[in-house]
Amino acid sequence: MEIITSIIEAHVFRIINGEMEFLLLKRSDNIYLGGLWQMVTGRIEESEKGFETAIREIKEETGLVPKNMWVAPNVNSFYNHISDTINMVPVFAAEVEPQSIVILSNEHSEYLWCTLEKTNKLLAWSGQKKSAKIIYDYFINQFSHLNLSKIL
Repeated sequence: MEIITSIIEAHVFRIINGEMEFLLLKRSDNIYLGGLWQMVTGRIEESEKGFETAIREIKEETGLVPKNMWVAPNVNSFYNHISDTINMVPVFAAEVEPQSIVILSNEHSEYLWCTLEKTNKLLAWSGQKKSAKIIYDYFINQFSHLNLSKIL
C-alpha cells in the first residue's frame, strides 16, 4: 500500500464585522459525489506544489482570488480501495475580501456563506469539520500562538 498526496482542501472564508463565514460549494448532481457540500478541493497537477493547487482551484471553482492564505495545522486522510492507497490531504485557509463575488464553475451548482455551526452541519467528513474549527479558532478565538504558516 502506498501513501500519496494527490488532492488539496482549501477553506475559503471572509470576515464581516468580526464574524467569520466559510464558503461552501454544492457539487453538481452530474459529477462524482453530486449534491455534496464541500470546501474548495482539487487535484494536484504534475510539478505543482500543494499551495499552488489551492490558489488555482480557488480561482477555477469560485472566481475568487485570496488576499491572504495560510497552511492550516491539519492534514486530512482517507483510504482509496480502488487504488489501495492512503491519501494525505493538505489543508489551506484562504481569506477573501468581504464583498468578493463568487462565480461558480460547472463543478458546482450552489454556494453558501456559512457560520462555523452551519459549516459543520453541511460538511460530510469529520476531518473537514476539524479543519474549519481550527481555522475559526485561529482567527476568531485569537489562538494566534498557533503561528499558521502564511503563504500569501
